[in-house]
Amino acid sequence: MPQLPLNDSLLIVTDLDGTLLDPNTHAWEAAQGWLSRLVDNQVPVVLSSSKTSAEIITLQKEMGLQGLPFIAENGAVIQLDESWSDHPDFPRLRCGADHETILAVIEKLRQQHAYKLFSFDDVDDKTIAEWTGLSPKLAAMSRLLEASQTLIWRDTDERLAAFEKQLNEAGLVLQEGGRFWHVLDAQCGKGEAVNWLKAQYQQREGKLRTTLGLGDGPNDALLLDNVDYAVVVKGLSRHGVILQNEDPQRVYRTQLAGPEGWNEGLEHFVAKR
Repeated sequence: MPQLPLNDSLLIVTDLDGTLLDPNTHAWEAAQGWLSRLVDNQVPVVLSSSKTSAEIITLQKEMGLQGLPFIAENGAVIQLDESWSDHPDFPRLRCGADHETILAVIEKLRQQHAYKLFSFDDVDDKTIAEWTGLSPKLAAMSRLLEASQTLIWRDTDERLAAFEKQLNEAGLVLQEGGRFWHVLDAQCGKGEAVNWLKAQYQQREGKLRTTLGLGDGPNDALLLDNVDYAVVVKGLSRHGVILQNEDPQRVYRTQLAGPEGWNEGLEHFVAKR
């Protein structure tokens, strides 16, 4: 099994909810040892999530990862490294349709077909805190969507398939997360965002970094398909994570969930020194 060197030739891209964050408590402290080791060895840890930019910036500060690039809203938003101020898209690149445009499409379909769904725009911060287990402050931040929409689906699987087809016809895509569904522009995604960031690093450094991705849900599949090595952290999704390349030299599936599983994946692939 490959042992990737712990140095600046490595790039880590990781999902948050259910992967680096505990699926129930949202705690990440179990991963503190590995996070510190990666930072000390100049290995960028790029957070990649359905969360908003405001939420991820808060988590970056807590984890000691501030200033690094991140991928928000499942790839619809990419924050650039704070040192890339000369980049034409600095500080943040937004992909495709904005939140208001996406919300208008969803509302039109809901009115036409009476779909039973709830979006984060339908409820208040207190309700989102109850749904997610987040603090009221973080629940408020989760509503600051720029280029996607978050849904709870309360209708049948058959009607979900029809809703997804109608979104596709409008140039949008429906992605399943751990607890929620996410709607974003079809040209955006975690895979596209990872490839864009890899190209930026290569252009700036003159070398191609080895990439290790970690995720637990179906919406992480595109991320994990576009990295050199992939860790599928044991998750809650009923559909699991299906990858295009399941080569056991490339893919490791953990026995543990959340940050403990995240640690397990790093132990599997990365040399400690």
